[in-house]
Amino acid sequence: MTGAVHSIQSLGAVDGPGVRFVVFMQGCNLRCGCCHNPDTWEMNSGATYTAEDIVTRVKRYKEYFGKEGGITISGGEPLLQADFVREVFELCHENGINTCLDTSGCILNSRIKSLLSETDRVLLDIKYTNDELYRKYVGCNLSAPLEFLEYLNEQGIKTTIRQVIIPTLNDDKENILELRNIAQRFSCIDKIELLPFHKICTEKYEKMMIEFPFAHISEPTDEKMNELRSYL
Repeated sequence: MTGAVHSIQSLGAVDGPGVRFVVFMQGCNLRCGCCHNPDTWEMNSGATYTAEDIVTRVKRYKEYFGKEGGITISGGEPLLQADFVREVFELCHENGINTCLDTSGCILNSRIKSLLSETDRVLLDIKYTNDELYRKYVGCNLSAPLEFLEYLNEQGIKTTIRQVIIPTLNDDKENILELRNIAQRFSCIDKIELLPFHKICTEKYEKMMIEFPFAHISEPTDEKMNELRSYL
């Protein structure tokens, strides 16, 4: 089986526990206003790899993973290539390598449930706690990731909730408290990460000659991020 891969990061420190080998899949069905990788959107591009190709590369870095590290597959949206990702994760488990899936949780079907059976941890983006903002700036309803989260909880899959903090949209106490409320309802969640919105992607949008929807929004200050984290 082959998959379309945008890029690979051999040793990542911010994509799950420990040191991770990170694979960014090509293709995404959402159009988030804050997206910093518009070059991952289209399915018909990227490099072609077999699952064995990926795992052969991962094994070279196994000694750096320690007790917590392993592979993380991100995107784009890796759920669009669920069968391929499942095969990668299955081969990783055969080689004693921890698996982590970074996703928007926007789709749930039998293929994805099969993938989740080989997933040790999920990094789940809860982009907003408001359905109107979800529909306007993401392209799906809030109910989609919450349904995904329900399934993760049923299966007991360890989950980290992530949210990019975007000034004027979700940088308020009410949003963070609602995010905390969501976390308290699901025992599978053991960590919440608030990530600051950045605009280093602006050059990519300009090069691709497309508009960056959030170009007018400022990046949050360190003080604001610390304040919001305190509410958790």
